[in-house]
Amino acid sequence: MTNAELHLLLREMAKGSRSALARFYEELEKPVFRFILSKLNDRQEASDILHEVFLDVWRAADRFEGRSTVKTWVFGIAYRKTMDHFRKHSRMTVTAELPDLEDEAPGAFSCLVTAEEAAHLKTCLDDLKHEHRTAIELAFYEDMTYHEIAAVMDVPEGTIKSRIYHAKKLLLKCLSCRSKMGPI
Repeated sequence: MTNAELHLLLREMAKGSRSALARFYEELEKPVFRFILSKLNDRQEASDILHEVFLDVWRAADRFEGRSTVKTWVFGIAYRKTMDHFRKHSRMTVTAELPDLEDEAPGAFSCLVTAEEAAHLKTCLDDLKHEHRTAIELAFYEDMTYHEIAAVMDVPEGTIKSRIYHAKKLLLKCLSCRSKMGPI
């Protein structure tokens, strides 16, 4: 859905249209939930925050000024709600364990190698500072521009460029250390 279509839904929501809210929610629910869950690693808490985000969107639909895209505005709300959750629960580090999966299909070895590489990438991402990791996730998983990421994180665009540059260097270093060691 385009930014103009999302903006139109916001205007309808500002007039009280529940069907517009339903369409808006349907469009953005999955990427916003994925973003929140990547920070919390708790589906229930992520779901609670997701609903708070969309309640805030519903309440503030008439106050959207259009200084960013609608998606950026919603992700900004999600980011702030997630940070509020961390402050409230006094935890800023998140660790996640990947479930053990058994693959009996042909080519299981290549699936195992791919899973190992993905787990290593996740470990490298988890080792980044929160600000660097969030910038990388928004850029590469949510396909946001530096300008949009800056709006979500409420920092200057130059700061985002710097964070992504340094995060990529740190990720490359982390990943190359692993490749020198070879598979486990």
